[in-house]
Amino acid sequence: MRYFIELSYNGKSYHGWQNQPNAISVQEVLEKGLSTLLGESIAIMGAGRTDAGVHASQMFAHFDTQINIEVENLVYKLNSFLPEDIAIHDVFQVKPEAHTRFDALNRTYVYRIALKKSVFSYENTYMVKQPLDVSKMNAASKILFDYKDFQCFSKSNTDVKTYYCEIMKAHWFFKDDELHFEIQANRFLRNMVRAIVGTMINIGLGKMEAEELHHIIQSKNRGKAGFSVPAHALYLTKIEYPKGIKL
Repeated sequence: MRYFIELSYNGKSYHGWQNQPNAISVQEVLEKGLSTLLGESIAIMGAGRTDAGVHASQMFAHFDTQINIEVENLVYKLNSFLPEDIAIHDVFQVKPEAHTRFDALNRTYVYRIALKKSVFSYENTYMVKQPLDVSKMNAASKILFDYKDFQCFSKSNTDVKTYYCEIMKAHWFFKDDELHFEIQANRFLRNMVRAIVGTMINIGLGKMEAEELHHIIQSKNRGKAGFSVPAHALYLTKIEYPKGIKL
């Protein structure tokens, strides 16, 4: 039987989602928790691979087991067993062929920029002290919809077969004393969102014009794009699946 897990985590203490040989990951901690509670070796597959320090307010993973699980009991036990920076929201059975990564229709990320100093949010936001021209940044966001190949925003030396992504949403908006960038796509490349945000910040600071984004994307050259913003202010916020995937 195959089960989906819905969870959230604070990525500060983890070297990303995926298992690493010499560093702790969210996947490793969750696999150990499931294996201990179910009494068998459990391997899980996540819906994506968040980088070190990146957070997730909604993440999904799946695992297979022969055990007939009492879902509510497992959610309670996992939350009691796991550290405080990982929370389980739901466990539910799905069709045997359902896959958290390949069946995901889209994923949404939010990047949080602090516009004023805060003693309560500095660990979870990126501070920009200079004024930003948000209208120019939103004009640049619309340019993203004109393209599918985003190699210029991808981390170098990755093993991906294609740099094609379909962006469905990209915009900047104010929330309290913060400026947020929300972006939704069917898939993301490694470091893609952080590189896009860094490029947009350069546009907002007047270091380049929004129209220059056309040349950056067309170049397919990571060196042409802007800096990569820190990971601690990036959040995976939503993953959508087809209706009927849940039994």
